[in-house]
Amino acid sequence: MDDLIKVTEDNGIVTVTLNRPDKLNALVGHMRRDLAEALEEAGSDPHVRVVVITGEGKAFCAGGDVQFMAELIERNDAEEFARLLGAARRVILAIRQMTKPVIASIEGAAVGAGFNLALACDLRIASSAATFSQSFVKLGFHPDWGGSYFLPRIVPSNIACELFFLGETIDANTALRLGLINRVAAPEELATETRKLAERLREAPAVSIAAAKHAVYLGQHDSLEQMLQYEVDAQLRCFASADGREGVRAFIEKRPPRFMGR
Repeated sequence: MDDLIKVTEDNGIVTVTLNRPDKLNALVGHMRRDLAEALEEAGSDPHVRVVVITGEGKAFCAGGDVQFMAELIERNDAEEFARLLGAARRVILAIRQMTKPVIASIEGAAVGAGFNLALACDLRIASSAATFSQSFVKLGFHPDWGGSYFLPRIVPSNIACELFFLGETIDANTALRLGLINRVAAPEELATETRKLAERLREAPAVSIAAAKHAVYLGQHDSLEQMLQYEVDAQLRCFASADGREGVRAFIEKRPPRFMGR
């Protein structure tokens, strides 16, 4: 993995940073593949409790590097373009399939693929200076990185169409009002507020969090009857877990629980 994707770990919290600040973290070369590998590794590591995705410098991610795309078009290299799309698919599936909660910490621009990378995350916290744009239409391209799946599930269809059709930029407060992000922080407080949120999730019972994450996304497809059965199965797993037993004991003993992630 090259230095365009930076991974750090601190007491169970892994931060994956897009590290191309001079280009607003626009995706180029092997960045998609390296991001997928970093997320897959974090997802499979039993010591990791929370994953944070962020961007270095003044932007979250400006989407795909348009100059790089122009070179592919000039070469008519559809095979390489398809490879990039496949790598992006790996990134999104790594986020959604891991049992750990994933937070997008968004400073500055989240454009195109960058916007949809954030939408793939379970929680989104943004700087008040953040901006968002589904800019694909301005290049004559189609939304990717799961945008056509995520956006219409978060906002009404007419809002999704407006964002897709016009490609206009919205600010953080508008994104918050539309439900696209969970909370907004002052730019100088974004890192601190992200850390606080990550620490709260780290201290939560991992079995419960993993089951709830799976239920949220499963419920977008399955019937009520299927979800009721899933709830039974998930509750039985929590009942048998050490954290479930600790949570009940702590409640009875009127003390804070000490969850251990198992």
